[in-house]
Amino acid sequence: MSQQLQSTFTVSRVLAAPPSRVFRAFSDFEEKQEWFSGPADWVQTKATLDFRPGGLEVNIGGPDEANQSEFYGHYYDIVQDERIVYTYEMHYAGVKLSVSLATFEFEPEGDGTRLTLTEHGVFLDGNEDPSLREEGTRMMFDGLAEYIEKVPA
Repeated sequence: MSQQLQSTFTVSRVLAAPPSRVFRAFSDFEEKQEWFSGPADWVQTKATLDFRPGGLEVNIGGPDEANQSEFYGHYYDIVQDERIVYTYEMHYAGVKLSVSLATFEFEPEGDGTRLTLTEHGVFLDGNEDPSLREEGTRMMFDGLAEYIEKVPA
């Protein structure tokens, strides 16, 4: 019998830009490609972004052909500069790791934005440790913060 592990986590961070700027980093394809990527040895194989309710996002890549990560996201709710809700599947080397529901919230805080992600994931067949997903999300927030500081407008 297959096993599953469910996990919920929240990551929050204040970014040095208004909500409209941070939101654009998610909604604009070229901008998202600048910060939503893998480690230094990562080679992007496929990337698409149809940023609308009902739209699909695909990101596939990795260090080599045998070790490809695959992200398939389906957008359900988008409120300009306030909220993004989507589900996504993660695969690695042809194995489905997880299915998640993710909600990003963009709230003004001083001159910046409090970005909060709440994610509920179902991790399939012991193929991934949920704590690694949370760690990876924190690293993604670091990359986003660096990008926002480097490209403020």
